Amino acid sequence: MKLTPYEQEMLDGKFGRFKQIALENVLKYARVVGAEELVEVTKSTLYFGAHSYLETCKADTYDEIFAKMYLCTDEKVELGEFEKTCYCQTCVAPCDQYDYEVTHLPKELFDKNTEYLSRTLKAGCCIAGSCTPYLNGWVPLFGEHVVTSESSNITMSNSAFGARCNADGEEAITWISICGRAPKWGFYLPENRYADTVYHIECRSETRFDWDIIGYTVGRMLPSAGVPVLTGDFHRPTLTMLKQCFTAMATTSACELCHIVGVTPEARSLEDARGNKPLRGEFTITQKDYDESCRQICSAGEGKINFVLLGCPHYSLEDIQQVANYIHGKKVAEGVELHVWTDMSTLAMAKASGFVKTIEDAGGNVLSSSCAMVMDPAAFSHVTAMVTDSGKQGHYMHSCFGTEKHVPIYYGDVCKCIDAAAAGYWKGEA
Repeated sequence: MKLTPYEQEMLDGKFGRFKQIALENVLKYARVVGAEELVEVTKSTLYFGAHSYLETCKADTYDEIFAKMYLCTDEKVELGEFEKTCYCQTCVAPCDQYDYEVTHLPKELFDKNTEYLSRTLKAGCCIAGSCTPYLNGWVPLFGEHVVTSESSNITMSNSAFGARCNADGEEAITWISICGRAPKWGFYLPENRYADTVYHIECRSETRFDWDIIGYTVGRMLPSAGVPVLTGDFHRPTLTMLKQCFTAMATTSACELCHIVGVTPEARSLEDARGNKPLRGEFTITQKDYDESCRQICSAGEGKINFVLLGCPHYSLEDIQQVANYIHGKKVAEGVELHVWTDMSTLAMAKASGFVKTIEDAGGNVLSSSCAMVMDPAAFSHVTAMVTDSGKQGHYMHSCFGTEKHVPIYYGDVCKCIDAAAAGYWKGEA
């Protein structure tokens, strides 16, 4: 293994056991994947907070929990400092940053989450509570090496920004953030970044909702570990459309990189994106395929609803403006909850713009730093039927609700979701 003098000093323990054990784990990881050297990582997002899976660890302090669950050791290692050259911020938490009552969660969870985030903040991980960090300044440059705990952000970083990112687990991301180094493998290597699966887009592509379905459809057709490239006479997507597309794509596949001809930086042409990589598949996404994805996500029929979730991935200011403009003059039906999720910085801008007041006046709530599928089940145990504009939520929330009760999940564009919130009823297709 080729190590720089700085890396060797870290491995020798010069900078403390916290960094030493992180680098030791990174080197074990490197040996498994056959990496011969490390790369310097300059940005990361981490899935910190009082998430329910940490409850499996019986320990007296958060430092002990951190050592066992993130550093993967029974050794008592005090939580030290993350690498100063790697900017770190948090991904989503198990509850809203400011409120727990509106989501039916106990104060104990809220307080524990605050405690855990304060502890990792002291270690150098900023509190952002965002699954869309590029909306609040976490924007990697072309060729920059980054790690992230959010599947859609892996695809966004690799694809839209041309950064270098692998789909690492939370433990590996933590080690990498502590020592600032990652094994040089996977999508850090240019030869692995070429597309091997071509998609010709012939379905609707004008709206954010359309791109959600396109992403879902690409993902469900993609060969294992495939790298897709999208081509065709489609409507040019905006960043907010791409965040929807890549979120849905990462839901139905393990896609880490998606080229879009004429849109993403490594796909100036189809040939540019393909290189000389052998072709594994070629598909045409028709309106029939689009409609089939809708059918797979959306429960059949119609009926009363009591929960509407918007903002997966977290809404941008533009998205919240659309909600405010459409909901103005309407009222959420009695007994229905409307949750609009975003990050803290976008929430502040939405408040300043008056959008939050408009939504709240209509009976909705604008929340930050989490979403239904990462919260404790107590947050949605009362739900009898759900509506969402997110393929990811529609896909995963069935398992979150559990098998003991059937909860219909209806899926449609943002306007149809708001109409359902106002009516307290989901109308099926005519």
